[in-house]
Amino acid sequence: MNTRTLALIIMFVALTAAIDAFVPKIPFPLLPFLLYNVWEIPIVVCFVVFGPKTGLTVAVLNSFVLLVLTPQFLPTGPFYNLIAVLSMLIGVFVAFKIYTYRCPTEKISSFLKTHQLGLGISMTTLGIASRVAITTVANYFLISQPSPIGFGSFFQFEGLSGQAAVIAYLPFSVLFNATLALYTIPVALVIVIAIVSTVKIQ
Repeated sequence: MNTRTLALIIMFVALTAAIDAFVPKIPFPLLPFLLYNVWEIPIVVCFVVFGPKTGLTVAVLNSFVLLVLTPQFLPTGPFYNLIAVLSMLIGVFVAFKIYTYRCPTEKISSFLKTHQLGLGISMTTLGIASRVAITTVANYFLISQPSPIGFGSFFQFEGLSGQAAVIAYLPFSVLFNATLALYTIPVALVIVIAIVSTVKIQ
């Protein structure tokens, strides 16, 4: 890892931590304990502009920062979010690679500006799909596990407990994850397009 990459990772981890600490979060109306955030946006920007390795490193390190700075009732809570972020990045990566497959690297800036609508739709659609699919499976199997991995039989939702509560919770989780990705990816793409003219995408 060279000095430039290390500096970028430190900068983006610090940025996501600062946003998490100082930018207000908006509760999901149906389940207020789920919070809409904007700190995932820099991770997507970093992932697209500076490459998957750098973006994934920032995502992983950010989870450890959240674990220390924002302790939750469930100690492994930040890693549930990491699963969500990584699963969304899978869709973003696939869409970006498919859409820019025949585009030379040196022309990526003009390509993004010309095809931003189509690319935005593709990245958002696949990002939502992968995030929803993977988080749904992860929640189904993990939430009912004993602490600290999950809540075990103590998880309660809509008057239900255990695995029945998890199943009842999943549709709300799907809606939350879909709507969070719905604004995260397009906003990140706008920022990417604004900076690719001066930053070469690896």
